[in-house]
Amino acid sequence: MPSLKSLLLWGVASLSTPVLSSTVPPRDTLHNIQSLSDRKRADSKPKTPKYFREPGGSLELGHYDIRYFKDKVPYAEHRFVLRDLIRSYLTTMNSYGVETWLAHGTLLGWWWNGQTMPWDYDLDVQISNSSMTWVGENLNRTEHVYNYTNPDTGVFVTNSYLLDINPHHVDIDRGDGMNIIDARWIDMTNGMFIDITGLREREADRPGIWSCKNKHRYKSQDLWPMRITEFEGVKARIPYNFEMILIDEYDTKSLVTEEWMGHKWDRDIKVWVRMDPEEEKQRKLEAAERKKQELRGRPAATEPVS
Repeated sequence: MPSLKSLLLWGVASLSTPVLSSTVPPRDTLHNIQSLSDRKRADSKPKTPKYFREPGGSLELGHYDIRYFKDKVPYAEHRFVLRDLIRSYLTTMNSYGVETWLAHGTLLGWWWNGQTMPWDYDLDVQISNSSMTWVGENLNRTEHVYNYTNPDTGVFVTNSYLLDINPHHVDIDRGDGMNIIDARWIDMTNGMFIDITGLREREADRPGIWSCKNKHRYKSQDLWPMRITEFEGVKARIPYNFEMILIDEYDTKSLVTEEWMGHKWDRDIKVWVRMDPEEEKQRKLEAAERKKQELRGRPAATEPVS
């Protein structure tokens, strides 16, 4: 029979020894706690101040410069605002001998009919880093007046634009993503703008690969020599291998799909035309029905042959 002393010692030991399975978190739990802690520390790091700021709150309101924003430009007017933006920008850059070219959705608009897409909220152009440096040193924060006579009304129009260069345009990488746009050409009447991004050879081990801070990459031979064309009635430049660039970014469907964002392509007049809500609804139903028919017509899946 155990002595009283041994029983007391056993009792003290059992009370003071922790039960590991209930007090020590499993290894994966510790890892999750550590990861959460790392994320919290990263989130608490001060963000780089955003140079260009927009009203925000919707996709559309993310495409106005907050300094000049008063109210949304109505649909019936915004394509003409964008038209004057790109005309004034290209005319000004051409006058200074600065090589700049159409990019992204603006390049796609050129491919279809040489005009901005009616559903676009802004425009995109690119420029080499060396040209961006020159523009930053010589034209930053300059205001430019663009005059023309409206051919439809005969009214003489005067618009003012600001060329604003982000001081972070010299950054090699995207950082926290707050300053991936290097410059803007801004309509001082309403705040609509053109995004200007600089391309450079950022990766030492990949010469001949040009990229922006938003990770779009291009080979030298796909960009140069630039092709001279027209966009919205003024001289413009586009990349040499424009079709491949568009397919890489938007897929081949972007060059053949004739209905998009509530608009349809009118083959007779070669213009994107806005559909009324009822027509758009009907076309969506028809497209859904075609999809069903395609799925019904597919052969049933079979087990692989062993």
